[in-house]
Amino acid sequence: MQIDFEEVKRQLLQSDEEFRQLATRHHDLDERLHHYAERAYLTDPEHIEEVTLKKEKLHLKDQMESILRRRAGDVEPAPAAHH
Repeated sequence: MQIDFEEVKRQLLQSDEEFRQLATRHHDLDERLHHYAERAYLTDPEHIEEVTLKKEKLHLKDQMESILRRRAGDVEPAPAAHH
């Protein structure tokens, strides 16, 4: 049996304010990092900010994964599809 993590994530986005805030912040950081990735050259302060943003984004992802795993443990696994 397998848990549908995408479905659990969708449910969390609708029902869990903390998860939704983490996901929103993660998305915002992703957009800011994309801006840096498009640039051919970063100044030293920009590079430091990029590294800081990457660390924060990773921390947010870890928090989201923790909530997702905890919630998935509360969900009955979906029946395996038989082919």
